[in-house]
Amino acid sequence: MHSQDTEGLLLSRSRQANERLHALIPGGAHTYAKGDDQYPENLAPVISHGSGAHVWDVDGNRYIEYGSGLRSVSLGHAHPRVTEAVRRELDRGSNFVRPSIVEVEAAERFLATVPTADMVKFAKNGSDATTAAVRLARAVTGRSRVALCADHPFFSVDDWFIGTTPMNAGIPASATELTVSFPYGDLAATEELLTRYQDEIACLILEPATQTEPPPGYLAGLRDLADRHGCVLVFDEMITGFRWSEAGAQGLYGVVPDLSTFGKALGNGFAVSALAGRRDLMERGGLRDSGDRVFLLSTTHGAETHSLAAAMAVQATYVEEGVTARLHALGERLAAGVRDAAAAMGVGDHVVVRGRASNLVFATLDENLQPSQEYRTLFLRRLLAGGVLAPSFVVSSALDDADIDRTVDVVAEACAVYRKALDTANPTAWLGGRPVKPVFRRLA
Repeated sequence: MHSQDTEGLLLSRSRQANERLHALIPGGAHTYAKGDDQYPENLAPVISHGSGAHVWDVDGNRYIEYGSGLRSVSLGHAHPRVTEAVRRELDRGSNFVRPSIVEVEAAERFLATVPTADMVKFAKNGSDATTAAVRLARAVTGRSRVALCADHPFFSVDDWFIGTTPMNAGIPASATELTVSFPYGDLAATEELLTRYQDEIACLILEPATQTEPPPGYLAGLRDLADRHGCVLVFDEMITGFRWSEAGAQGLYGVVPDLSTFGKALGNGFAVSALAGRRDLMERGGLRDSGDRVFLLSTTHGAETHSLAAAMAVQATYVEEGVTARLHALGERLAAGVRDAAAAMGVGDHVVVRGRASNLVFATLDENLQPSQEYRTLFLRRLLAGGVLAPSFVVSSALDDADIDRTVDVVAEACAVYRKALDTANPTAWLGGRPVKPVFRRLA
């Protein structure tokens, strides 16, 4: 870093690059969660390159990075085994008029890693996979309503989900009216919903776990509810896939959904996602079923050879090197360090680490213990000043103990400022501009 003081953090080239980004790209990024509105004003670094658990911005500042690629780069940037697998395919062509042999090899590898599924179809992003699951569920049940978990923040860019958020401009109400919601962990409320819309709900879709572990018997209870009410159970394993176990949450908790979707960690940053599930359902999108055909997934780039090679390398690395266990160990060390640092600075009730060790997030609470964007801004400013880029505390396996220890030291410095702000009940003096904003909001 050029300076450990926030005001001395040199980001002039990043600021210029952000202006160029906003002039040409709506939102200045290709994912809303990467927008500069998610960072303190004038402190949104634009990345030049990354290696392992570190990234460098265009001004030359180096950061320890968390939440890499929105949780997709779980092995670290430019992981040698993954990049070598990709490199081998690049000279062999990436896309053909017929399936490549890599497609069946990737499918075999995936289904060996996630043995609870019978068939798999690859795509490029999570939204395509989850929307395909919804379409398939509607087709096999003959029902129109979708029930999603209200406590999970994101399922798809498509109308059936985005229409339920504050950013619903351009989405007909008729599309949103078919989506209903249920609370996580509450089987009684879910059963009441299924009864209220008896024979209308095509599927239950949820992340099997997030910041809290599933209550005992919950996932098995959902499985039973879906069976009794004749709807399809869909697990969105975009985040839990590989981070919970190599076979996802379904492999860890032993509850098998009808359909599941994977992505993010699957490609270590390369674009690949997957829809997996029961053969009798998946074949409705194939050529060996006698029913009405389902347009399941049909993507020009879904079987791009180097991305499938990346996925195979990722799966091999996870299994052979025990990556999931390493993610948990690193996360446990980080969580313990952050909690100790926050407690030592008198803000243990305000800077709160939550979630499974392999998927940590943090909450920033105000003097009334309410979530605060202002205090989040203050906290992020001090992290950035110390060379820590952390919209979350989601670890990659490329981190080492020295990275974790350095992060904890920077957190301690941030917590000291946090304490000062709490004592005055006025964090604005430490914001340096407007507060960070939530992604989903009606107006810019």
